[in-house]
Amino acid sequence: MTPLAAGIGMFAVMLGLMAVRTPIAIAMFIPGAVGYALLASPDALLNHLKGAAFARYSSYDLSVIPLFLLMGQFATHGGLSRALFGLANALIGHRRGGMAMAAILACAAFGAICGSSVATAATVTQVALPEMRRHHYSGRLATATLAAGGTLGILIPPSVVLVVYGILTEQNIARLFAAAFIPGLLAVALYLAAIYLYVRRHPDHGPASARHSGAERLALFKAVWPVAAIFGVVFGGIYGGAFTPTEGAAIGAAGTLIAGLARRELNARAIRDSFLGTAETAGMIFLIFLGADMLNAALALSQMPAQLAQVVAGSGWPPLTIIVAILALYVLLGCVMDELSMIVLTIPILFPAVMALDIYGLDAPAKAVWFGILVLCVVEVGLIAPPVGLNVYVVNSHARDVPIAETYRGVLPFLAADAVRVTLLVLFPAISLWLARMLVP
Repeated sequence: MTPLAAGIGMFAVMLGLMAVRTPIAIAMFIPGAVGYALLASPDALLNHLKGAAFARYSSYDLSVIPLFLLMGQFATHGGLSRALFGLANALIGHRRGGMAMAAILACAAFGAICGSSVATAATVTQVALPEMRRHHYSGRLATATLAAGGTLGILIPPSVVLVVYGILTEQNIARLFAAAFIPGLLAVALYLAAIYLYVRRHPDHGPASARHSGAERLALFKAVWPVAAIFGVVFGGIYGGAFTPTEGAAIGAAGTLIAGLARRELNARAIRDSFLGTAETAGMIFLIFLGADMLNAALALSQMPAQLAQVVAGSGWPPLTIIVAILALYVLLGCVMDELSMIVLTIPILFPAVMALDIYGLDAPAKAVWFGILVLCVVEVGLIAPPVGLNVYVVNSHARDVPIAETYRGVLPFLAADAVRVTLLVLFPAISLWLARMLVP
């Protein structure tokens, strides 16, 4: 068997294991270990395994992941999502479709202290869905809005997926966070526009609610200011050079804990659940890392990534055509894989090929940041696109009376908004690079 055939065979076995619902970490580890033993030797495999886990998990950069996850868990159990939605609803809920727009704004704000798409979708849904249904919003608009809004959890910094991308490609995490701000705000604006256009066509799907008084808005703002303070301290400190992203995550987790305690939402059980939820999610992520490392080590022996880079560089295709093809591949992978698994599995293979392209004359660091934001935006599509759409399933678990087909119909305007945003990011790299260059030279 040639090394290239072995590499293709490993991918085929991995997809087969995923098809029978094998956990993604195991689905990557088994073909990687077998392929490594075939391409090198069983003794070489054992020699690799004895240091692989320590080499991966001893990295200081990985500590930022559980800290940001803990920050999100404290925010989830501390009732901050309720306060965020309450304020957004008080400001614009009296407009047609305003409550759905408020849910988008709440998802964006909660994503700024959470970093997880599924957690954002699940948490804001518990707060916003009953209110939207009580005000006679259609199940289609309500569930689709919350599913799409949840994707902002991995785009608005901090983003766990972006942290993983930075670790895999050895890029500055603070620069990646800065690059995601404007695309994140663009996503919010386009989602709000999608809701506005939708309710103009279907006014009965998003009726206006009662207007809140100034006193009510002020009271809700007082409940929300800790979120803004935490966000300002964490990212102001990171970009001001006061501390690293890992230190910022630790400060953010501590600040969110204090805010939850001050609101009397966090008790001993909630704190325990927060640590337990962090451990479970971090353990899953780290196992995916280990499985992907094993598969990527075997693929490196097969020289498949290097051959792919050579094929891409010598194809003669325009660089943007290759980028669009890669993004289309991510859309297809999103039908069968979650966003984190896609990043961990594909970036070590595709990243060298992308870095070999001459795109807009960008230097290597700028190209890496631009491509990372593009990938992040595209994997969001898989979270709401059929036939999987993990966020759709999460939201529909709270709205079992809404057929999932209705939710998929409702997400179509948001998918159109995503298509516009990705197109703009492909054509105008400055959208993602300008702020990164300003804040992190």
